[in-house]
Amino acid sequence: MSTHKTSRFPAWATSFGNQIIASLIVGILLGILALNMGGTPKEDPNWLMTTLDTIATTYVSLLRTAVIPLVFTAVVASIANLAQVTNAARLAFQTLIWFAITAFFSVLIGIFLGVITKPGANTGLTTPETYSGTTGSWLAFITSLVPSNFVGLSVGVKESAEGALSASPSFNVLQILVISIAVGIAALKVGEPAEAFLNFNRSALAIIQKILWWIIRLAPLGTLGLIGRAVYSYGWTSMGSLAKFVAVLYVGLALVFLVLYPLIVKMHGLSVKQYYSGVWPAVQLGFVSRSSMGTMPLTQTVTERNLGVPRAYASFAVPLGATTKMDGCAAVYPALAAIFVAQFYGIDLSISQYLLIVLVSVLGSTATAGTTGAVVMLTLTLSTLGLPLDGVGLLLAIDPIIDMGRTALNVAGQALVPAIVAKREGLLNETAYNAPRDHEGFTDESLTADSAPYTAADVSVGAGASVRA
Repeated sequence: MSTHKTSRFPAWATSFGNQIIASLIVGILLGILALNMGGTPKEDPNWLMTTLDTIATTYVSLLRTAVIPLVFTAVVASIANLAQVTNAARLAFQTLIWFAITAFFSVLIGIFLGVITKPGANTGLTTPETYSGTTGSWLAFITSLVPSNFVGLSVGVKESAEGALSASPSFNVLQILVISIAVGIAALKVGEPAEAFLNFNRSALAIIQKILWWIIRLAPLGTLGLIGRAVYSYGWTSMGSLAKFVAVLYVGLALVFLVLYPLIVKMHGLSVKQYYSGVWPAVQLGFVSRSSMGTMPLTQTVTERNLGVPRAYASFAVPLGATTKMDGCAAVYPALAAIFVAQFYGIDLSISQYLLIVLVSVLGSTATAGTTGAVVMLTLTLSTLGLPLDGVGLLLAIDPIIDMGRTALNVAGQALVPAIVAKREGLLNETAYNAPRDHEGFTDESLTADSAPYTAADVSVGAGASVRA
C-alpha cells in the first residue's frame, strides 16, 4: 500500500520561487493601495502602511536573531572538524587565502560596475538628516575587531524629547567571529576534555539550522511587507533606480560566476564543464532557498561526491564557507550597494573610501552569517564608510529578488575553493571530478569512497521546488 501523500495544492503553488514572485507582485499592489489611501509614512501612517511596516520589521528582526548563534556554532564546529584533517594548519591557511582572493576580485567587479553604470545617480533626493558628513576610518574599523566583551554586545542609550531614556542593544558580528575562532582553536588544543562542549555545539548548530529554515519559509510574507513598504515610502522614482540596481547587480554576479570562477578552475587544470555540472544541484537550491546555511548539507555533498574533495577536509571547508565565503552577499553586493547609496543621496566617495570597501568586503564577509539577505554586511559597510544608514531600509525592499542570485553565487564559491585547495594539495579525487553525472546531477557514489549519504532524494529543485528540512 502506497504511503505517498498527494498535495492539495498544485506544484506551481507550492514552489518557493513562485511564492516569492507572487509576494513581490502582491506587495507592490498593496504598496500602491497604501499610497492612495492617504496619510504619510512617518507622521501619519494609515492602517495598511502600519501593517506592511510591522510585517517587514518583524521579518528582518527574525533574521537578525539567528545571526549570532549561527556564526558562533558554525565557526566553532568548522574549526573542530580540523582535528580530522592531516596537515590541518596548512589546509586551513590555504582555504582562507583562497576565500580572500576570490572575494578581492569579486569586490573589484562590484566597484567597477558601480562606477561605470552609476545605478543610483540622478534621483534628485536630498541627503538625509541622519548623515553627518563624516567619512570612514581605517583605524576605527580595525579596532572594532577587538571584542569589547565575550558576547560582542554594545548598548546604545537615547533620550527622547520627553526626557525618557531607551536602550538599544546591538551585536558586532566581526567580534563574534573573533571570539568563535578563539573558542574553536582553544577547544582543539584542549582535546578530549572539550569533546562534551563540541558535541553540544554540534547539536546546537543543528537546532539553529532547523529554526533558520522555519524563518526562510516565512520569506514570502516578509517580501510582501518589505516591497510594499518601499513603494509607499520611496515612490516610483526610487523604484526605478532600484530596478537598475538589480540589473547591474545580476551582471556583476554573472561576471563572477561565468568569468572569474572558470578562470580559476582552468588555471588549475580542471574541467570547467565538470565544475558547473558538479556544483549545479547546490546552486539551484541556494537560488530558491536564499540561505547558504540551509543549502550547506547539499553543498558539502556535491563538493565531496561530484568534485572529489575528501570528506575530512570538506567537513571543515564547506561549513566555514557557509558563514564566511560570500562572494555574492559580502563582495559584489556591498561594494555595489555602497556606491549606489552614495550616488542615490548625492554623496561623492573618496579613493580612501573605495579602499575601505575592499577591506571591509574581504575581512568582513562573515557578517552575512549564511542567513537570507545581507542586512548586517550592508550595515557594516555603510557605517564604516560613514554613509547614511537610510540606504539599508531602501535596499531591503528588493532584497528577496537579489538575494536569490547572491546566494547561488555564494554556494558556487563555497564548493569551488575546497576543490581548488584539494587540487593544489594533491588531495582531489580527479576520477570522481571528471566522472559523468546522473540525471539528478550526481556522480556515481561508488567513485567516492567517503561520499556523504545526503543525495538528490533529499532535494527537489525546479518548477515545483521543495526542500526537505
